[in-house]
Amino acid sequence: MSYIAGIDLGGTKVEGIILHESNLDQPLCRLRVPTEREKGYDHILSQIARLCELMSRETGIPFPQRVGMGTPGAIDPVTQTIKNSNTQCLNDRPLHDDLKKLTGYDFVMANDANCFALAEATRGSAKGYETVFGVIMGTGVGGGLVVHGHVLNGCHGIAGEWGQLILDANSELYSTYGTRGTAEAILSGPGLEKFYQLRSGRKLPLQEIVQLARTGRDANAELTLQHLVRYFSQGISILINTIDPQAIVLGGGVGNIDELYAESTLQEVARHVFNPRLNTKFLKPTLGDSAGVFGAAMLVAE
Repeated sequence: MSYIAGIDLGGTKVEGIILHESNLDQPLCRLRVPTEREKGYDHILSQIARLCELMSRETGIPFPQRVGMGTPGAIDPVTQTIKNSNTQCLNDRPLHDDLKKLTGYDFVMANDANCFALAEATRGSAKGYETVFGVIMGTGVGGGLVVHGHVLNGCHGIAGEWGQLILDANSELYSTYGTRGTAEAILSGPGLEKFYQLRSGRKLPLQEIVQLARTGRDANAELTLQHLVRYFSQGISILINTIDPQAIVLGGGVGNIDELYAESTLQEVARHVFNPRLNTKFLKPTLGDSAGVFGAAMLVAE
C-alpha cells in the first residue's frame, strides 16, 4: 500500500491530508491545527509534528516518509532557508532541515502559490493543459508555473512571482514590501481598497467597492474597477508574452471578481499580447480551499 501526505502551512492554520496513490481525489483523512505563529518558530515546528502524529493516529497507518508541503514564502536554493514569507519568524530559518530533525520525515517544499497552481493543473480546472500559470490575487499577488505537471521553481526559487512586476513606476501605491507601483501594490485587495480611499475619502472593503461599481452610483468605485481591469490586463499580458501559458487560473479574493473574465477584459489583454489573437484560457479555480493541501501532496505523487 502506497500513501502520500500533503501539508499546507498557512498563517492561521496548518492543514494536512493523507492520500492513497490509487485514489488521489479522496483523502483518507484531512485535519487542521492552528498555526499560532505569534508563539514563534519552534512552536510552528511542533504544530506541524503534532499534525503528522494526529493524521497517523486517525488513519491507523504509519505516516508516509516523504511529505509534500506548501509554505508561505519560498525556499532559497542556495541557503535552503525560507525567504519572502509573511510569517516573519520563518524567514532565514532552515525549515526543511529542522522539520526532518524533529520528525524524521523528508519534506518536499514549494511556495503556497506553486501548490495552488499544481493542484489546479493536475486535479482542477486546468487539468489537461501542458503549461499552466496559477495566479494568486488577494492580500498579496503571486503565482506559480506548472509545465507537464511539474512546478518550475527557477534559479532563485522565485519563478512565478509576477506580483513584483513594476506596472507603474510613478504610482501612489506601495506593497507591504515597500515596492512602488508593482502588481502587488496595485492589484492586491489592500492596494485596490487604498486606491478607492485616496479618491473617495472612505475606507471600504473591496467586495463592497465592487458592488457599488456595479450599481453605477459611485464614480470612484467604478474608477477602481476600471483601474483593476487596466492594470490586470497590462500585468497578465507581460506573463503571456514571456512564458505563453496555455491556461491561467485566477485564485484569491480579487481573482473571484467576475469582471476579470469579461470579454472586454480579454480584449484589453489581447491588445497587449504579441499575437494576432488571444488563445490563452482564463479559468476559475475549482478546488477552493483544498488547492493548497492537494497541491502539496502532488509534490510527492508519482
